[in-house]
Amino acid sequence: MERAIPPMSRLRYLCYIAFMRYLVKARVKSGKERALVHAIDHGTLGKGSIAGDEYLLDIEQARVNENGVAIWVETCFCDPPLAEERPYWEEYFELVSVKDAHSRRSCRHENGTEPWACCDCDCTKRLEEKLRTQGMSFLNTLRSAKSHF
Repeated sequence: MERAIPPMSRLRYLCYIAFMRYLVKARVKSGKERALVHAIDHGTLGKGSIAGDEYLLDIEQARVNENGVAIWVETCFCDPPLAEERPYWEEYFELVSVKDAHSRRSCRHENGTEPWACCDCDCTKRLEEKLRTQGMSFLNTLRSAKSHF
């Protein structure tokens, strides 16, 4: 039996084909800190994207390591990874790496038990829990550095 594809834009349809969770590492571009804080504070980060509020959720969960690199797990429905989100992130960030964060053994989408399961799955729960204990909050770090830029 063929799966019904919900109505959506052509881009979202194309992105429907391969979605997963990615471990994203990014560095704020020099001189973009103030604009990024403004976009976060005014809720305009990612404005116009089909990903909606995901950008703000990602920023809230992001951690920053000792090298100043922000790290977060992002759900993406696109192939290639972050095809929709990349222009919005690249306005403020240099993307250092984007890697598969899935535990493929427990992926409900991959095994066909639940389409679109990445929206509400826990296959990256252990990774996300580990990230919460590492480094510092990216958002807090960005805000505390605000007085320096």
